[in-house]
Amino acid sequence: MDRIFIRALQLDTLIGVYVHERKARQPLLLDVELDFDNRIPAGSDQLADTIDYAEVAARLRQWVAQTRHELLETLLEDLAVRLRADFPAITKIRLRVHKPRAARALGCADVGIEIER
Repeated sequence: MDRIFIRALQLDTLIGVYVHERKARQPLLLDVELDFDNRIPAGSDQLADTIDYAEVAARLRQWVAQTRHELLETLLEDLAVRLRADFPAITKIRLRVHKPRAARALGCADVGIEIER
């Protein structure tokens, strides 16, 4: 299967279960992989026939800015459902979110969640 990917898309949101996390927005880094059939857009060379990654990034930023989830798991599930609804050519989605501030607080290089639908 063919794949469009976006790596380390910075998103700012209110997220977390702890009181200190709910006081201010924090950055998340999102990796997105969207499987689709590339043969039609490859044949037509038309943006309308593919998944516009600029539009995907814009919608992800908009959706995340509007959410108030506590768990990364809930956020990713919500994003997967929205992507599937708005971009029907997607056959498989893999989302991975990194939470840099939490990683620093834990003293590790990275922490996050990954889902595949």
